[in-house]
Amino acid sequence: MALFKNNKGLFSYDIAREGEDVILMINCENYPKLPSIEDEPVIMTKTCDLLLEVGNVTKIVFYQKRNYEYDYSQVVLLQEIARLYNQIIKNKRLFGYNVLVLDPACTKCIPAWYAELHHIISNLLKSDPIGAYVELRRILRREKIKEEKIVDERCVKCEEKYISILDYIIQLLEKTKLIALIKPQIAGYRLGDREIYRRVFKPTIKPDFMFTKLMASYPTEGEELDSYSVDKDTEITIFELPDTIQYLYHMVPPEFKLSEEEYEILDTARKIMAEHKPKRSEFVDPERMRQVFYNVGRDLIEDLINYKGINMSSNGIERLTKILVRYTVGFGLIEVLLQDEKVQDITLNSPMGEIPIFIVHQDFDDCKTNIIPTRSEAESWASKLRMLSGRPLDEANPILDTELSIPGANARVAVISEPLNPTGLAYAFRRHRDKPWTLPLFISNKMLSPLAAGILSFIIDGSRTMLIAGTRSSGKTSLLGAILTEIMRKYRIISVEDTLELPTTPLRKLGYNIQPMKVASAMTKGTAEVPADEGIRTTLRMGDSCLIIGEVRSKEALALYEAMRIGAMANVVAGTIHGDSPYGVFDRVVNDLGVPRTSFKATDIIVVANPIRSADGMHRWRRVTQITEVRKHWEQDPLLENGFVDLMKYETKTDQLEPSSDLMNGDSEVLKAIAGNVKEWAGNWDAVWDNIMLRTKTKEALISIAEKSKMPDLLEANFVIRCNDEFHRISDKVKEEIGSLDSKKIFFEWNEWLKREIKKKSIK
Repeated sequence: MALFKNNKGLFSYDIAREGEDVILMINCENYPKLPSIEDEPVIMTKTCDLLLEVGNVTKIVFYQKRNYEYDYSQVVLLQEIARLYNQIIKNKRLFGYNVLVLDPACTKCIPAWYAELHHIISNLLKSDPIGAYVELRRILRREKIKEEKIVDERCVKCEEKYISILDYIIQLLEKTKLIALIKPQIAGYRLGDREIYRRVFKPTIKPDFMFTKLMASYPTEGEELDSYSVDKDTEITIFELPDTIQYLYHMVPPEFKLSEEEYEILDTARKIMAEHKPKRSEFVDPERMRQVFYNVGRDLIEDLINYKGINMSSNGIERLTKILVRYTVGFGLIEVLLQDEKVQDITLNSPMGEIPIFIVHQDFDDCKTNIIPTRSEAESWASKLRMLSGRPLDEANPILDTELSIPGANARVAVISEPLNPTGLAYAFRRHRDKPWTLPLFISNKMLSPLAAGILSFIIDGSRTMLIAGTRSSGKTSLLGAILTEIMRKYRIISVEDTLELPTTPLRKLGYNIQPMKVASAMTKGTAEVPADEGIRTTLRMGDSCLIIGEVRSKEALALYEAMRIGAMANVVAGTIHGDSPYGVFDRVVNDLGVPRTSFKATDIIVVANPIRSADGMHRWRRVTQITEVRKHWEQDPLLENGFVDLMKYETKTDQLEPSSDLMNGDSEVLKAIAGNVKEWAGNWDAVWDNIMLRTKTKEALISIAEKSKMPDLLEANFVIRCNDEFHRISDKVKEEIGSLDSKKIFFEWNEWLKREIKKKSIK
């Protein structure tokens, strides 16, 4: 919000308020050099003059084609210098020609003294305060040496007067934060050398079409740990910093590497595009809206290039167009972060403009970034998310849960605002993997063991009910998505979510018969969305389908167990829930969500996923820690009455899920119940175990051949689903041929098929 404007002179300025910040915005578009306090004495002088004119501010922004922003910690250094200058100039007893004259009959030294003092105070103090300090100290040393040689009593008194003035001004300077900060490094300083100011003044530099700030310079004492590129144009460097155990994720996006001509074209195009404000109706189809803006933006940039007579490649035009879309209808640097596949979580804390963005990195865990979002940017994102989701974000609804889909990435977004968050807006982005997770991928990442994957595959084909439990960021939803890839494509699937996180769109593109349903969030009031419990009950009227619940949070738990008991027992029913153990799930479902104990028995399997930490607390890994079956012969407490039986449990020493003695001995009611519905397996535990091991071997073989052939894409959903389809097709064929599910024959034929497919891929 603009408070005051001054449009006169070379350096016109605005005073604006943004949250708690009062910002001095100085127009330097007509200044021939970069507006840098640390490099330009003219800019430092003008800044001091403006600070005296406008009073207290918390930020200074110089704008040309880029914005140069100095934060409060740097502003106060110059505010002190400006006030000191004003104090000295106005003090007639300290600074003035007549002050130096003690004997009117003798003024031979006075003109030279006044001239050098006037030069230092009037000129040097504002443009080079460190130089002024060093010069004053040099003069003081010179005058003290002269004093020792003086014999005329009148000259001694004048010298003492001049020395006392010099000493007083030096003491005033030494009380300022700037001189106190730089004094230990002042040895060897040469007048006019601006290098020393670069140690103190470090602006945030950004193109003027950006709101988000980015600290572009590398940390001086940081140790580089890793570097890579995202989308060819964005440079990522991970640094270890000496003063913290938190790593720095340093990003240099393409918008910081453009030429002056490109900046000018981009800024002009943005101003033209900004005339069109997207309406709510346009956000109904964000992908189409983005494509329309891309096409219009590209045409506009090409017209500007032709008008200015600039030669630019098609790649350059495409790069500028992507940036233009990102800063008009997009989400700025958040989109660049989300395009990094190694970024898992992004958090933005309030108050905006003061705190960097934090991320969770695949290889380096928690990192801070060099990106600082501003209040205006945060408010712009909130408006767009309201339009995209159709959900409110206001005082009555201070929480917004939704999803964000951009080119190259999908994410779940949680936003909180006032009054829940008293300091404004805060965000959390959970990045979803571009492609669906698969069980072989989880095995490769050590979250699962091959045997665990074989058991889960067997249970899914057996149409059991399953809850995937875990703490936050434990990988529950990702594991549920991998479960979907194990369901045969011939079955219909209905998913129910309040925020769309499951990979339904890519699975539909891979041939799945899948119908996603979006229901009202438990946190949102007064919307037209269907409540979650009604959504689940609706699925029972939509035909024979597998039922997948994104997350069991509230009263929909009753409807889910109703579906488990009466409507979906012929198919897989699965969902996620918060809980760190089987009993934790029971406690939440029965005591917190109000599901009757007897209804809880409809749960067949509980899979627990939890993060495992290193002893030093510096690292963590996602692991499935339990696969537990829920037995039915208990009344009050399944824990006390042996209602929970572990099939597999995580062993810290081996870092693996290990089979329990109950599983090895065939003491599993769920697996036996599955076997009871299959003629070849009924009453034959060896045949059941043989089939589980067959599934295990196919997962192991796929991972082995992917590693040996250096073809990691074999573990992605596209090929894994083909492998699963072929496994079922071959199993059916062998059964028809020999009358039984001969595991050796099935594996041999499946493995031969796999080798042929790898050979085809290698030739391509």
